[in-house]
Amino acid sequence: MLRALLLLLALVLVPLAGRAQQSAPVASPRAVVTLLADRSAIAPGEPFRLMLHQRLAPGWHTYWQNPGDAGAPPEITFDWARPGWQAGDLQFPAPSRKPFGPLMNFGYSGEVGFLIEVTPPADLRPGDHATITADATWLVCADVCIPEEGRFTIGLDVAAAAVPAEMARFREAEAALPRAAPFAARFAFAGPRGALTIQGAGFSAAAIREATFFPDASGVIENAPEQRLTRREGEITLDLVRGPAEPPARLSGVLTLTDAAGVRGAYLIDAAPGGPLPASPLPLWQVLAFAALGGLILNLMPCVFPVLAMKAMAMAQLGGAARGAIRLEAAAYTAGVVLAFLAVGGAMLGLRAAGGGAGWGFQFTYPAFVAGMAWLMLAVGLNLSGVFQIGGAVGAGQGLAGRGGATGSFFTGVLAVVVATPCTAPFMATAIGAALVLPATATLGVFGAMGLGLAAPYALLGVFPGAGRFLPRPGAWMERLRQFLAFPMYGAAAWLVWVLAQQSGPDGVLAALVGAVLIALAAWAWGVAQQSGRTPRRVGEAVALAAILGALALLPLLGTAPPAAAAATRGEAWSAPRLAELRAEGKPVFVNLTAAWCISCKVNERVAIHTDAVQRAFEAAGVVQLTGDWTRGDAAITALLREHGRDGVPLYLLYPAGGGAPVILPQILTEGILLGALRG
Repeated sequence: MLRALLLLLALVLVPLAGRAQQSAPVASPRAVVTLLADRSAIAPGEPFRLMLHQRLAPGWHTYWQNPGDAGAPPEITFDWARPGWQAGDLQFPAPSRKPFGPLMNFGYSGEVGFLIEVTPPADLRPGDHATITADATWLVCADVCIPEEGRFTIGLDVAAAAVPAEMARFREAEAALPRAAPFAARFAFAGPRGALTIQGAGFSAAAIREATFFPDASGVIENAPEQRLTRREGEITLDLVRGPAEPPARLSGVLTLTDAAGVRGAYLIDAAPGGPLPASPLPLWQVLAFAALGGLILNLMPCVFPVLAMKAMAMAQLGGAARGAIRLEAAAYTAGVVLAFLAVGGAMLGLRAAGGGAGWGFQFTYPAFVAGMAWLMLAVGLNLSGVFQIGGAVGAGQGLAGRGGATGSFFTGVLAVVVATPCTAPFMATAIGAALVLPATATLGVFGAMGLGLAAPYALLGVFPGAGRFLPRPGAWMERLRQFLAFPMYGAAAWLVWVLAQQSGPDGVLAALVGAVLIALAAWAWGVAQQSGRTPRRVGEAVALAAILGALALLPLLGTAPPAAAAATRGEAWSAPRLAELRAEGKPVFVNLTAAWCISCKVNERVAIHTDAVQRAFEAAGVVQLTGDWTRGDAAITALLREHGRDGVPLYLLYPAGGGAPVILPQILTEGILLGALRG
């Protein structure tokens, strides 16, 4: 009888020992959440595990530690009845991508368990009873997001030795945790694009079917774009899009790999910098062709009109010149344009390598540069008006001075590039975006191709110098033309002061105008000195130098001047949260990224965006207009430009109603293009 009773008792106790303790569930129509322990009895000072287990209703999901573009991870806090208890952090299984409209979130559907390691006090005594109380919060989302919370209580006996509970759910949760990666990882960012390269034995085109990277930190990469997988023997590469945050010293996160059999594994990644750059989406020859074509079209952009005056003057001087002189002028101008483009490309590469966000036209985001350009335009205009001379005066029938003419053509080419940067021609955005993910030498080649495109009309004179006979002969009319062409330069200077007013407000305009007076004084003093004897000449030169130094001393003040109040714009100011809110509501959105110094932007707004027909169409379709101002630079707007492969304004995005990727509109807009895009 005694043996039978003991056997019966054992049969009863064994199942109890194999069952984990668990709290009462917290249930809603969306989720059932329970706190479980992997011990039915704990031992003093011996760690054990808890699990926050969620069973989600179909269509609902919850979030990883980095929720992605929206959401929040679950959290748990403990209310210990006595001191000495210690609890670790929640351990998160590998997540999945959860798209929602234009957003990409990271989380879980179905069932998920979050493990927590707990260590009880060492001074517990066998026979005691321990009660664990915890408060947890979690967010569940489908078409809407609903925060939920619950209070959980588990009672555990204390024994001399722990009694484990072998539960399938704990084994499954542990198997879902990412483990240390047995392979090497490196990353690289170049412009808006990046790449994560993994090297290890067994990687091949046949072995890996899918791969996804989930970063630990938000903002390091853009979450929504597809992570294109490239497979090679012993190596795989994921294409990434750089996010708004600064590139990290090391790129950490979770990499999930799905093999050919459909088995998914998860690995902890801690990638070092220095990986191979992502490949350009276009072949190099096509990038070079787009660059040259964009540079050629740039001749028709309004930014270059002021310098066309100087080019017209130089071309007028070529009438009747010898073939050698024509070739020299054309070569000097072409060299100035190409070298200036190479300098801009080198500066962009250097600033990006230093962690900056330089893009096409980036120099115009600095008020000091804008003021300096306004003064330069003023000085060129004063020179054309005859206030002072650089080199000999242009007289009737005067021959072309070889060395002086070539020098002037060279710097005319440099100036053409500098003032062209507020404009972006078609094909240029594609070329620049692709160039910045190429090796440095190829990038500079692309900028050189743009320079050749811009210089092409004038360079053709060097290739076909006989065309110079069709130019008008030099004569007295040239002096009048020279004086007339000063006025486009004055107009350019006035426009730049207006741009400065948007950047630095009234204080900036005052500094620029005082500087303009000093530049005019310097030009007059230099002109007087050129016509005077030795002593007056030195006095005039000293006055000119002092005036120029006085103007330069004003430049640091422009960076500290408060910006002007934001001008009234159509719709609302752009921000990433506001865009996400409108997209979540399913509304169509038109995003206009612009700048006060961007002439292409202003022309598009006048002739295409702010017209009555387009505004009526926007209103009828319920389109919300968001305007992002890049006049003084903005890190968030720079990130949005990079996300869409652009390195300068304008950028026009039309987000459809109900979700979906935006339509990227051309940089040269018409009413017809916008209305056609609205009709879909």
